[in-house]
Order: sequence, then structure tokens, then C-alpha cells
Amino acid sequence: MIELKDVTVRYPNGVVGLDGVNLTIPDGEFVVVVGLSGAGKSTLIRTINGLVPVTSGALLVDGEDVAGASKRELRAIRSRVGMIFQSFNLVKRTSVMNNVIMGQLHDIPSWRALVGLWSKAEKEKGYQALERVGIVEKTWTRASELSGGQQQRVAIARALAQDPSVMLADEPVASLDPPTAQMVMKDLQRINRELGITTLVNLHFLDLARQYGDRVIGMRGGKVVFDGTGAEADDAVFERIYGRSLTADDTLAETA
Repeated sequence: MIELKDVTVRYPNGVVGLDGVNLTIPDGEFVVVVGLSGAGKSTLIRTINGLVPVTSGALLVDGEDVAGASKRELRAIRSRVGMIFQSFNLVKRTSVMNNVIMGQLHDIPSWRALVGLWSKAEKEKGYQALERVGIVEKTWTRASELSGGQQQRVAIARALAQDPSVMLADEPVASLDPPTAQMVMKDLQRINRELGITTLVNLHFLDLARQYGDRVIGMRGGKVVFDGTGAEADDAVFERIYGRSLTADDTLAETA
């Protein structure tokens, strides 16, 4: 379970990323967070795994306080929280398998990681993760040779290799074309349903959120302005989140 209790995040320049946010996300839920750039979506995701520190309030992951964690405790929490980025964050010059196994670095001595000396069990876990996202045939291909959609699938496999209890995806489809975005979202949804991993995904498009989210959270100005099902996220909710009426362009992601 993830719990945010009156969480505020204030950046050094004075900008408020989160403003008194209260949320409870049960185990196994698939949550999509939507809002404009600067609404607080990325801050929310990055605060959950300690990449952005909490200014005030309490944030618990599986009962452990992220905000008050020591460096050692934070490393242990992060080992159970898989992170997927918009820019993939792969090591392009090395193979897909090496990138995926890097998801297990919390369990692997640093010297073995530096020379790419992986055990049979570590490789097997890597194969299983790649099979989950349907890209096992690219196991020994250089990451630089993959398309954007394939690279994001490798990033998902890397997160899976951690055996996470929570998966965070920060704008994972923002740089992908609509058909590829649909495939990546289907992968994330299927993994959530098959493995029961609590999943939070940040998106710009409310239509994609309606399609895939068991629960949709809308943010604006660092505050939660909507929290409900995709079916409840109607045109009035769109205006509450985005500050304007729904247009044809806003439905492009769903119909493409």
C-alpha cells in the first residue's frame, strides 16, 4: 500500500510541487495520474521512491516511511519500487540483457556489474522479464538499435527484474506514436493484472487514462482535483483538471 498523508513538496526555488496531498493506493491497483505539465504528476511519482524529498507530511510505502528514511533504508525501499522513465534511461552501447539485469543491481556486487558478469539465475530472471513484454528475441541486441517502443519495453523489463511490489511510470508513452503508446499501456496493464504489482502511470491524455486506469487521479497546481474511475472522468472533470473544455485534439490518443 502507498499512503500520502498531507504531503507537501516545495522545491528550493519556492515552487510547490505537491500541496497537502492525501492519497491511499491499495496493493495491486492500476492508477493513472493525469494533468498538465507542472500539475504535480512527476513530483508525485518521484516522491514515492524518494527521488524528490518530502517537505512536510508522511509518505509510506508498504508501511515504511519514505520521508524519514535513512540512505540505507531508502535504498531498500527503492529496491522494491520499479521506475520507468519517458526517456527510457537505457545504456545504449550495451545489450538488452545487460540493461534488464541492471534492474537487479541492489542484489548484485558492483564489481560484477562493472564487468557484466551475470549468474545463470540473473540471466534467467532477465529472460523471464523480456518474455513478459514480448521482446525476448532482442536479448543480445544493442539497445541503441531498438525503436522507441522497443526501448520502453526493455525499460519495463528492467523494472520487472527487480521483483517490485510497486511500479512507477513517469510519462512512459509521451515520446511514442499513438499505436505504440497503446501497446506499451497494454503491457503495463497486463503485467499489473497478471502479477498484482501496484502500478502508477503518469499521462497527459485523459482518454488513455479512461481506457487503462482502474482509478484516475487528476492533478492541478499540486493538488488532487479528481479521484475516481475512468467512467466518472467526464467532460466536466476534464475542465476541472485542464482548465478548459474538451476538444477533438484531446481524443486523438484514444482514436489513433
